Amino acid sequence: MLLCGAALAVVGFSVMALIAWSTHEDQHYDDSGSALMLMTAIIAASLFLAGSGSFVAGLLELLRKGTARLSPTIRLAARDVARNGGRTAPPIAVTMVTTALAVTLLVLAAARTAQDRAGYSPQARPGALVADVWLEDVAGTRAAIQRELPGVPIAERYSTTHKGHFSLDVEEVDLPDVESVAPPGFIGDQAALRYLTGNPATPFDEGTAVVITPQDIQADTVTLSYSLSFDDDMKDLSAKSIPAIAVRSADPHINEVFIPVKVIQDLNLRPEPDKLIVDPSVHRTTRAEQHRINQRLDDGETTYVERGFQEPAGWMAVVAAMIVMALGGALVAGGRAGAGSRSRQVLLRRAGKDSALTLRMFAASRAGVSMFCGTAFGAAAGCVMGWLLAWPFTASSGWDEMPRVSFETPWWAVAALVAGLPVLAGIIAAVPKPPPVSVKS
Repeated sequence: MLLCGAALAVVGFSVMALIAWSTHEDQHYDDSGSALMLMTAIIAASLFLAGSGSFVAGLLELLRKGTARLSPTIRLAARDVARNGGRTAPPIAVTMVTTALAVTLLVLAAARTAQDRAGYSPQARPGALVADVWLEDVAGTRAAIQRELPGVPIAERYSTTHKGHFSLDVEEVDLPDVESVAPPGFIGDQAALRYLTGNPATPFDEGTAVVITPQDIQADTVTLSYSLSFDDDMKDLSAKSIPAIAVRSADPHINEVFIPVKVIQDLNLRPEPDKLIVDPSVHRTTRAEQHRINQRLDDGETTYVERGFQEPAGWMAVVAAMIVMALGGALVAGGRAGAGSRSRQVLLRRAGKDSALTLRMFAASRAGVSMFCGTAFGAAAGCVMGWLLAWPFTASSGWDEMPRVSFETPWWAVAALVAGLPVLAGIIAAVPKPPPVSVKS
């Protein structure tokens, strides 16, 4: 049994290490290929975990020898847990496995969160309320926002509704992050320009484009290329050059070419409102206000407030469930270790009148020892699994290669599990009133 378990653990570890090495480079990985590697790594982790469970019995024997110099209560509790290994090993293995899964999830959550935070791109200025709208919904959405935020100006972003070509070029300036985006340009009104710059003093002219970028540039002209009908060969493109100015944005994520909506109307490109925006410089929408606005909107409509990167919290519920299962395994193991135990008789003869307290301490020690066996071994296995799975888990499947960023292993959480759960298990085990035991002379 031990040899089979060791073989499973070695195979699982080897496959995880191989996949980690195969995905360690910062490059694009095929969607199906990366998914297959991740699935294989998870299966390998399962084999590693299943094989590691066979070492629990040997760990119990080492624990019994390691507690020889501790207090009699803990020493006798460890002896009972080890002596009844046939009954205590399975629930302790459950504690080990669930602890390992919890620690693995903690490590993977830290790695994925760090990667997502580094690759996060805001969809609007921090604090801005944005509502995507269709032409027939503009009036209703605007009214819903105004009823909740009376007196707050609402900016509009437009998009062209024609099926022809439309692009722009900032003359004598190379700005790929501005000129190559789709849709090109930020078509809007004066309130939209104030929103982009965050400065109400920014000059506005209905015929002048504004290049807004964190770079220090000079822009004099923006050329608009367009066609009123779709043509794959681009043979019937028209061009119009309009004057432009450059404004340095305070927000490093704002890279836009603002085009006044009047210019687009004059080109017969039929602009229609695409987004309604509440400028955070004028009013920062709270979560409660956003919730009430969403309730006023029709079904299927919603708003978005840019609040920066938000760490996912759903994994915490899974970790909590794993911890509950680990506690359950340790308590079962502690109870089985005490079945028919003669150690209680020894402790009761020593305790005399304090027999009830002694029995509670003995029950707590058995549960605590069982919990420590599972959490210590499980935490070590979980760290190994988490570190190896982090490579395929953070592999980039997008065309824009995202370099991996370093992450901090949540040692504080791992230490809290290893040190705190045995104490918690002992407290829970000591709560029930111990059964009466007759002391034999």
